[in-house]
Amino acid sequence: MITLVHRAALAALLFSTVSVPVSADTGAGAYLAGRQAIYESDYTAAEQYYAQALKFDPQNALLLESVVVARLALGEVERALPIAQTIEEAELPSQAARMVVAANLIADDKLAELLTRDPETKGVGPLVDGLMIAWAHLGQGELTKAMEQFDTVSTQDGLREFALYHKAMALASIGDFEGAEAIFAENDGAIAQFSRRAAMARTEVLSQLDRNADALAFLDTVFAAGSDPSIEDYVSQLNAGETLPFTHVRSAQDGMAEIFFSVAAVLNTEASPDYVLLYTRVASFLRPDHVDAILLSAELLDELKQYDLAVDTYRKVPADSNDHHAAELGRAEVLGRSGKTDAAIEVLQNLSAKKPNLPSVHVALADIQRQQENYAAAVASYDSAIALTDAASSGNWFLHYARGISHERLKNWDQAEADFRRALELNPDQPQVLNYLGYSLVERREKLDEALDMIERAVAARPDSGYIVDSLGWVLFRLGRYDEAVDHMERAVALMPVDPVVNDHLGDVYWAVGRDREAEFQWKRALSFIDPEETEGEADPERIRRKLEVGLDAVLAEEGADPLKVANGN
Repeated sequence: MITLVHRAALAALLFSTVSVPVSADTGAGAYLAGRQAIYESDYTAAEQYYAQALKFDPQNALLLESVVVARLALGEVERALPIAQTIEEAELPSQAARMVVAANLIADDKLAELLTRDPETKGVGPLVDGLMIAWAHLGQGELTKAMEQFDTVSTQDGLREFALYHKAMALASIGDFEGAEAIFAENDGAIAQFSRRAAMARTEVLSQLDRNADALAFLDTVFAAGSDPSIEDYVSQLNAGETLPFTHVRSAQDGMAEIFFSVAAVLNTEASPDYVLLYTRVASFLRPDHVDAILLSAELLDELKQYDLAVDTYRKVPADSNDHHAAELGRAEVLGRSGKTDAAIEVLQNLSAKKPNLPSVHVALADIQRQQENYAAAVASYDSAIALTDAASSGNWFLHYARGISHERLKNWDQAEADFRRALELNPDQPQVLNYLGYSLVERREKLDEALDMIERAVAARPDSGYIVDSLGWVLFRLGRYDEAVDHMERAVALMPVDPVVNDHLGDVYWAVGRDREAEFQWKRALSFIDPEETEGEADPERIRRKLEVGLDAVLAEEGADPLKVANGN
C-alpha cells in the first residue's frame, strides 16, 4: 500500500506549538513529579500529579494543558472536557483542548454548534477543521455544502488525495456507491490504495454495485494471498456471491472518527508517538468499534513503553473481529517485551488453537520459544509455520534460518545445516545466514574454505557488524592465517568492545602471533564482561581462566586439539 498524502505538507498543517511559562507555586512538587511522569509517558501518574498541582494553582495554563493531554492520552475524552472548556473560556491556546471540545460536541450530536466554532481561535488544524466542517454538513443533511467543502479541502497543497478519500467515504455512507467508485477508480485506483482501509472500502463499494468479480480482481492486485484474514473473509464471501455491506463509515460521526484515524495513520512515521496517540484516542472515542484505531493506539503505547496500557488496549478488540488475531499477536508481543513470557506464550498457544492456519501465529510462538531457549518446542512451531507457507517464497528464508538456529542449539547439525542452506537458496546473499552457517562450519572445523567465502560475502554486505567481522577474523584464525586475522579481530572488538566472545577471540589471535601480554589482557577483559547468570554463553569462563594460567597452547594440548604451530603449517 502507498500513502499519497504529501507528509511534509500535512505535518505543517497539523502541528501547533504552545509555549506557556511554568509556575513555581506551592504545587511545585506535584508539578515536577508530573513532568517526570509525562517525560516517561506514564500518563496515569502524570494525570494524577498534574491534577494535584492544579489544586494549588487552578489558573495555571501549563497545568491545565497538561491534565487535558494526559487524560486524552489515556482515552478519557469525556473526563478531559471540563478542563478543556476552562482553557477555552480563558482563551488559552491549546490544540489538545480544542480536540477534546470538538470530539465531545460530535459525540453529543451538536453538529450545529460545531459548525459555529471559529477555526482561527478554536480550530484543531486546517486539515482536520476542513474535513470536520464537511462531515458536519453531511450530518445536518446538507449534501451540497458537504461536497463543496470536501472539494475546498482538496485544493490545499498535498491534501487532494486525503480529501477525495473522505469524499468517497461520505458518498458511500449515504448510498451513492457509483459516486464513491468514480473517485476510487480515478488515476488507476490511486485513492483506493491510499491505505488498507481505503482498499477494503472500495471492495465493499464494488460489491454493493454487484461487481464482485471486479472486487476480487482488485483485492488480488493489492493484497498478497493469505496475508490478511480480513481479506480472506472478503474473498470467501465474494466468491460465494454474497454482497458485502458497506461498514467503513456509516454516519457523520463515523466520518469524524475516520478523520482523526487517517491523520494519525499518516503522521505515524512523521510525528512523535505521544502526539499521534491523541488522534487515535479521539478516533476510538467517536467510534469505539474502530478496530484500526484501537490497534494503532496499542502499538503507540507499546512504543512508548506503556506496556500495561497497551495490553489493555489490545483487549478492546472483540473476539469476533477478523482482526482479533492481530490484537492477540500484538498483546503477546507486548507481554513478552515486558518480561511476561509465560503469559505471552499462553496467548499464542490459545490463538494457534483458534487460528491453526495462520503462519504468523506459529512464527510468533516459535520466536518466543526460541528466545526462552525452548528449542525443541520452537522447532515444532517453525515446522507448523513452514508447512503453511509457500515453499518457494523468498520471504521464507527467515523461517528456515530460525529453525536452523534451533536445530543447531539442539545439536541436530544435519537438520540445522539443511535449513541454513535452504535459507540461502531462497535468499542467497543474506548476511545473517551466511555468517551463522560460515561461523558454525568454522567452529566445527568443517569446509573452512567455503566458510571463509560465506563470511567474506557477509562482511561485504555488513562491514560494520561486529559479529560478522569477528567471524571473518575467527575463520582466518582457524585456517592458521593468524597475521591476517589480527586486523579483522581488532576491528570486531572496536565495534563490540564489551562482548566477551569477541574479546576472547582477539586474545587467542594475539597469542597465536606471539603477543602474549596483549592476549592475557584481552582474556581478562573477556572474563570481566561475562554475565555470571548466563550459563549458555559461548564464552567459557573456566576455559579463559585456564588460558590465563597455562596459555593457549597448553589448553589446546589438554583438549586434544591440534597445536597452533601445526595449524599454521610450521
